[in-house]
Amino acid sequence: MRPRRGSWEPPRRPEPQTRINDAIRVAQVRLIDEKGEQLGVKQTDEAREYAYGKGLDLVEVAAQADPPVARVMDYGKYKYEQEQKAKAARKNQTQIHVKEIKLRPKIGQHDYETKKGHVVRFLNQRAKVKVTIMFRGREREHPDRGRDLLMKLAEEVKELGMIEAQPLLEGRNMTMVLGPTKNAGIKKDAEAEDKLGSKEEVQGDRNGEAPAPDREPEPQPGAQAREAEAGVQ
Repeated sequence: MRPRRGSWEPPRRPEPQTRINDAIRVAQVRLIDEKGEQLGVKQTDEAREYAYGKGLDLVEVAAQADPPVARVMDYGKYKYEQEQKAKAARKNQTQIHVKEIKLRPKIGQHDYETKKGHVVRFLNQRAKVKVTIMFRGREREHPDRGRDLLMKLAEEVKELGMIEAQPLLEGRNMTMVLGPTKNAGIKKDAEAEDKLGSKEEVQGDRNGEAPAPDREPEPQPGAQAREAEAGVQ
């Protein structure tokens, strides 16, 4: 029989699940109570009854041990806390982004400056940048031109990016990887803070309203009388 076409994937092993309460089938366990104190080796039924008497669960925490280690705990609360810790760990992980810029060995100056601007922007975003030189036809006979272009770019952005992978020729392409330095993004952050500070200062001075016009002092009654007499004379 002719086999079906398509990709074949080996069967995946099911992830091991924590056994609790009646799912623990071994005869004996090494019991740890809810305070973390070891109570020694107990019959599993006895350990279960101990946990139930506390209003808690019996959880197998070390299945490979001999005998397996089981602990008395509130499994629902424990599982929730573990999920929250995993969520916080994923949130605090630093994500590394890799951007790619492609150049030609005979790139014009205007296009080069545009591409370099992209590299600067990516580095200020604290992303790594993979710079690729694409060779075509006879350009492959002069890989040194591509290398010189890459080193020129690295020299011009050295305050923001450092070479993490030296120029390497692979087939028709030569690649180099730049990583952000500690100075990358600092100027951008400072400009954003200055802009925000200026905006807050203007709002603090005006409080959203135009300043009131200066009022002229009102003339005194005696002064008005003297001016009238002077006019009659």
